[in-house]
Amino acid sequence: MADSVARQYADQFSCPVCLDGLKEPVTIPCGHSYCMSCITDCWGQKEQGPPYRCPQCRESFSQRPLLKKNTLIAEMMETLQKTSLQTAAVECDVCTTEKNRAVKSCLQCLASFCQTHLQPHYESPAFMKHKLVEASRNIQENICLSHGKLLEIYCQDDHQCICCLCTDNHKGHSVVSVDSEWTSKKKEIKEIKEECQKLIQERERGQRDLGEAVKLLTLEFAVDQLAALQQQDRLASPLLAALKQFVTLEQLTALKQPAALKQLYFHFQLAALPARRSHAALISEPPRQQLDQFAALKQPCPPRRSQTAWSALHTRAAHSAEHRSKPCHNTLTLAVRAYTSAGQADV
Repeated sequence: MADSVARQYADQFSCPVCLDGLKEPVTIPCGHSYCMSCITDCWGQKEQGPPYRCPQCRESFSQRPLLKKNTLIAEMMETLQKTSLQTAAVECDVCTTEKNRAVKSCLQCLASFCQTHLQPHYESPAFMKHKLVEASRNIQENICLSHGKLLEIYCQDDHQCICCLCTDNHKGHSVVSVDSEWTSKKKEIKEIKEECQKLIQERERGQRDLGEAVKLLTLEFAVDQLAALQQQDRLASPLLAALKQFVTLEQLTALKQPAALKQLYFHFQLAALPARRSHAALISEPPRQQLDQFAALKQPCPPRRSQTAWSALHTRAAHSAEHRSKPCHNTLTLAVRAYTSAGQADV
């Protein structure tokens, strides 16, 4: 019976890729389990890329799932392997020609029996009191090495199994039968498993909470970074605009100052020409009046600036460019003054 149960569970816990029992089992998000090496090789193939698919149900995953060993399935596989070794490899000790599979082992007979040779233990009164256990190759482990008797007593003080003759060395100790001790131990083991399961769930819940906290902190950090960049842009925009305006004003000042000075020079010359023309128009008047106005007519036009005067004018204009932060009319005033000083130097 144990062998059939083991085979049934072995079929349920076989890898869909290699069709053998799960080795280092892992469970992917869709719920199917595989050998760690099998699913790794499957997803590691060149043609297998995002999205990654389950070889069994073909469910796809945009990102490659993180593979972790399923400890629960791993423990079950270890138990199944031990059960299979204990039952599958045990042969009947009575069969002589063809060894049949043993189904039970007798702790009194220290032998294993197939279904046929086990019948006397059920039918004969001489064997009915013998203790039968699941077939095992390690039946000798249940025998005391000192006295050759069955280890059917458990000493709770020394935490070991003893035979009936070993009790002389354990006087005053608390002793119970092995079956009774195993029954109480199974209850303790069940409680320990439940406690461990709760701890595992708490750790997994804490891990999920930690992951969510990390995601939240990452998001908050990204938001803070974005806000800081936006703040930098807001602070930099006025500075960039002022710098652009300053550079533009500097360029315009450098380009327009010589042109403005030349425009003033020609303006002064043009302003003097109408006066000379009006004096020339007096030629039709009487000679005495003509002679009186002739002196005014002989007054020269505003002198043409020499190269020295223009160099001085440009030097003063360049000096005024150092005061770009002042309004434009101040710069023009400085240029006019430079022009006037240069004219007086020529005279």
